[in-house]
Amino acid sequence: MNKNLLLIFTRNPELGKAKTRLAKTVGDETALEIYKFLLERTKSIASKVSSDKAVYYSVKIRENDIWNENIFQKHQQVGEDLGIRMLNAFKNGFDAGYKKVMIIGSDLYDLSSENIEKAFTALDKNDVVIGPAIDGGYYLLGMNSFQENIFKNKDWGTETVRQDTLADLEDKKVFLLTELNDVDVFEDIGHHPAFQQFLR
Repeated sequence: MNKNLLLIFTRNPELGKAKTRLAKTVGDETALEIYKFLLERTKSIASKVSSDKAVYYSVKIRENDIWNENIFQKHQQVGEDLGIRMLNAFKNGFDAGYKKVMIIGSDLYDLSSENIEKAFTALDKNDVVIGPAIDGGYYLLGMNSFQENIFKNKDWGTETVRQDTLADLEDKKVFLLTELNDVDVFEDIGHHPAFQQFLR
């Protein structure tokens, strides 16, 4: 068994439920197309990473979708907020015997498999690795032992998440990756070359 596990959190791609903040500008159908495009991108990046991989679905586990069961373990997210859902996914990973567990979302075009491999390597000498997102959250979180407290008492989806998380980790060694931008609103994609095909 590989000692590293990459968790991928996804939302089931359904019209009217994908990228709702972006949809206010581009409409539900285009927002869904963009989210499917980001899912394909995430799958492609994750497939190149040398760890084991697990997809966590927001609503329902899908068979015969873009996530090949031979490559990606499939799970259901469990918990009343994002923090508890992540906590449960990390706990599952450590309970299964993995030594390094890392999570990414599925709405970041600019992430690369090299970023993720670098993050796993950073955990050789650090307790936690964080990929800071421009909006004040994070696009990647990894650890080599279960840090339960960082998933609690956060105002998820706000600009304070990263600073509150770092405050919880004051006594730990934290490695920060390059800051990247995830896709939430129109301003995140308006000038990005990869998204112009959707904005004509």
